[in-house]
Amino acid sequence: MPTLEPKDQGQDQDRSRTIKMALPDKENTTDLAQSTSSLHTLDLGHGLEANPSRRTISAVAASHSHVGMNPNRIRPTEDIFNPKDPHIREASSQFYLHPLDIMRMIMQYLADEGYHASQMTIQDESNVKWHEREENTNETRRLKKAILDGEWAEVDKICSKPLFKNQKSFLFAVYKQQYLEYIEHREMQKKRLKPLEQHQKTPVEFKDLCYLLTTKSIHDAPSFKNWEGIAQGRDKLVEQFQSMLEVENSVKDGSVYVPPNRLLNLLRQAVAYQIDVSRYHPRISPIVDTLLQDFSPFVIPNATKTIMQGHRGNVKCAEFVGIEGLSIVSGSSDNTLRIWDTETGSCLRILEGHSSRIWDVSSNDSGSNVASASGDSTVKIWDIKGSSDPCRATLSGHSGDVYTVKYHPTSAHVVSGGYDKIVRLHDLVTGQVVKTFSGHQLAVSKVILNPVGNLIVSGSKDNTIKFWDVVSGVCIRTITSHLGEVTSVAMNSNGTLLLSSSKDNSNRLWDVRMTRPLRKLKGHQNTSKNFIRAGFAHNSLLVGGSEDGLVYIWDQESGDILQKLQGHEAMVYNAVWSPKQSMFVSSSDDRTVRTWYYNALCDII
Repeated sequence: MPTLEPKDQGQDQDRSRTIKMALPDKENTTDLAQSTSSLHTLDLGHGLEANPSRRTISAVAASHSHVGMNPNRIRPTEDIFNPKDPHIREASSQFYLHPLDIMRMIMQYLADEGYHASQMTIQDESNVKWHEREENTNETRRLKKAILDGEWAEVDKICSKPLFKNQKSFLFAVYKQQYLEYIEHREMQKKRLKPLEQHQKTPVEFKDLCYLLTTKSIHDAPSFKNWEGIAQGRDKLVEQFQSMLEVENSVKDGSVYVPPNRLLNLLRQAVAYQIDVSRYHPRISPIVDTLLQDFSPFVIPNATKTIMQGHRGNVKCAEFVGIEGLSIVSGSSDNTLRIWDTETGSCLRILEGHSSRIWDVSSNDSGSNVASASGDSTVKIWDIKGSSDPCRATLSGHSGDVYTVKYHPTSAHVVSGGYDKIVRLHDLVTGQVVKTFSGHQLAVSKVILNPVGNLIVSGSKDNTIKFWDVVSGVCIRTITSHLGEVTSVAMNSNGTLLLSSSKDNSNRLWDVRMTRPLRKLKGHQNTSKNFIRAGFAHNSLLVGGSEDGLVYIWDQESGDILQKLQGHEAMVYNAVWSPKQSMFVSSSDDRTVRTWYYNALCDII
């Protein structure tokens, strides 16, 4: 059974907090693209100085209450909003598609912010000027000409097709004009008007039309005393048609009523929802300074939440499955993978099939599939969503242990590396190796991809880190600064920073663009075992395992150790952060997997 440490008492259950968003306005022209999610620029209402002390960092991290994940929360899937839904994208005709409501909101926002040229460009590209387009259609021109020429058979033919919603009212006007012309010529026909009586402009109009059958002149009927003759009547009918067409088009174009600040209000609601369903609730209303990432509360985990037991060998790797992180996958020297429930720690599934230890695991963004790298020289792809035969594919090609595997951002490929010194890119549709990357002198210990997916970064036992262009297969850069085997590499969410771990007993932070070292992180132990790994958390913290059995958390900006998490009884191989779950998961030589969270009852060092 999973072991749970005490949760905090008196949790703040107030979910009705004011959410502030640092959005640009006309007075504030700060470019959102220049904002950063770094702790040192994050304004949580504490009035933090530019370079906060470790005490201040701890105070900010402690400004949240753990309330747990809401089990009934609605996840943002296409089931609740599909942009291709016909109710969202209305069809205006068989040829043209109504602009998205999203475009209307964007145009409103651009106009409100003074970006009128951009608004007009989008308006033109979205074909919002419906009345100009309709004016040029053949049907419209033919109908107007037929009315003016009195070609009523042609008018009837054109009007047999749907032109707009209020077409019956227009048909009444058409038949009335024909009827008046018959009266003018002393011809008697009224049978086509009766079915359309309800569309008359005044309650007595149809009655007066009938009365004309007994009069000598059209002007004798009160409703038609201002009748100006056939030509003028046709002109007015064309004007009425044009007016009704424009009213119809006013519903189709940007004149649809959009509530004020609709886009901003939706964004605020979205952020408020993200905070509402978060594992932690802020005690002080946060100011969200970026919309490029989902809200993730800044906390420094300080306690074990769940211990997952069941593996019969040391657990070499563990990570959250998919972006949502609702489950955890772990790989062990007992040759199996296990799927765990993130919240309860219960074992959901055991995946068997490898004939040697599991060195690394990776999952696709949707969380439907997991890849595992094994000492049996293979990579296996697993379907973890209920298939009776979970192993979807076995990828071969390596000779010797496969130490690492990583999904491509598109989830169509995986990249792997191992004892044979070669990095391989596998196509998951065909199962074939589509490209190899050779150049390391010793085994490849870890491979990752940048967020765009056009760059592979590999760390090796030859003490180097190499950057590979995915398309050409060429090594475009090599880092040789480490004095020991490189055991892991990791990249932050926007691909600007690289974190490397090495058996020279250091973790190092690099500027990716300049390949420039930024700082060295020390305090942990990494000298001999395979493989101690580290990664990013919050984009302002760094976290990693250690041979001394602790999980270390460093401040990215200063390099200071913020926390040493105690609990494992043997070396910790890795610690991985989930932005959605706001927790770490760690794997250890003690055969357990642990999740770590912030508990207000426990101290932060």
